[in-house]
Amino acid sequence: MNNSRPVNLDLGTVSFPITAIASILHRVCAVISWVGMGFLLMALALALGSKESFEALVTLLKENLLAQIVSWGLLTAFGYYCMGTVKHIIQDFGLFEDFQGGKAISWVAIVGGVIISIAAGVMIWA
Repeated sequence: MNNSRPVNLDLGTVSFPITAIASILHRVCAVISWVGMGFLLMALALALGSKESFEALVTLLKENLLAQIVSWGLLTAFGYYCMGTVKHIIQDFGLFEDFQGGKAISWVAIVGGVIISIAAGVMIWA
């Protein structure tokens, strides 16, 4: 038996590679997107209900900070999820499969997700 293995692994001191961070973010954003789909379906039902309910939804999104933050969060999560999905599709074609290429495309996906997040914020608050 090899006793050199760690007994108590402190995850706070573990440094994940960028490829792992991109993968974990992709999975978290997938869960957020699926949960957010319920909110989006309720908003769609409200918007299609009547002219008054549509105007109430528009007013809610324009004036309620919490609704704006939730909308921004859902758009951010879905945007990064799309970027991560494109990253995985590119890698499925056999490109950027080595560690250096994986690091590069992971950075591209994360930066793209940040750009989408900023664009979503500008769309909501501008």
